[in-house]
Amino acid sequence: MLAIVCPGQGSQTPGFLSPWLELDGTRALLESLSDAAGVDLVRHGTESDEETIKDTAVAQPLIVAAGLVAAAALEADAAAPASTLVAGHSVGEITAAAVTGVLSPADALALVRVRATGMARAAAATPTGMAAVVGGDQDEVLAAIEAADLAPANVNGAGQIVAAGTAEALAALGESAPARARVIPLKVAGAFHTEHMRPAVEELAAHVAGLSPADPRLTLLSNRDGQAVDAGAEVLSRIVDQVTRPVRWDLCMEAMAEREVTGVLELLPGGTLTGLAKRGLKGTAQLAVKTPEDLDAARAFLAEHTA
Repeated sequence: MLAIVCPGQGSQTPGFLSPWLELDGTRALLESLSDAAGVDLVRHGTESDEETIKDTAVAQPLIVAAGLVAAAALEADAAAPASTLVAGHSVGEITAAAVTGVLSPADALALVRVRATGMARAAAATPTGMAAVVGGDQDEVLAAIEAADLAPANVNGAGQIVAAGTAEALAALGESAPARARVIPLKVAGAFHTEHMRPAVEELAAHVAGLSPADPRLTLLSNRDGQAVDAGAEVLSRIVDQVTRPVRWDLCMEAMAEREVTGVLELLPGGTLTGLAKRGLKGTAQLAVKTPEDLDAARAFLAEHTA
């Protein structure tokens, strides 16, 4: 049993798309996705510096487009049987919606354009951010996050919870970390998946109302609760709600374990979610797609875990 997972914001690095442009068709695909996203994905994926691609309005389209480049190179949507699980972390849920056929690639990038610009405006209104709290007792960590007037934006499992809120509250949490835990600031521009993002919801909901989604062809897990979502309209509704709701990646991994997943394949820019799977899904094979050199191994991995 295979799970295909799609990473979220913060997984991008400067120049990470450069080697992918050597593949036939990749530049044309990125240029078409750039038109839908209103962002020059080729330039930002090859030339822009770390600070530029940290900008939410750039980072989110870049990550979704990167996942679709890898999926197209693997022909993942055609090669994977319907029982294959697909899940996306945060903005990766839009990647997952396209991989499973709920949205076309162009509609996915148009959607992420609205999401990203709305969240960027919301983030600019107040200095907010996120920090990973790694280790410690989960109940104690959650209590410390609440006591600091922060929200648990991502419950990632494998001993990692992401706190989100104002810069001052995050700094205070870092100065008095929970017992046996480390607080690591993340390279994101705002307190995503909290009420700080509420201003982004209305425009996103209006955009989604004009879409005509298909039902997912593969088994799509929601990071709201780890449950499979069968209807395309419900997938989009959850993507809207997710802007202010926590990402429960721990529940997605629990669902993968319950369904006896044997392999986790992470699309570009891979590494973060397979790292969580190594700790949270012990005994499960993982493979992260980072460069075109990983494609042959990824094709073999896909075949092995869907046989």
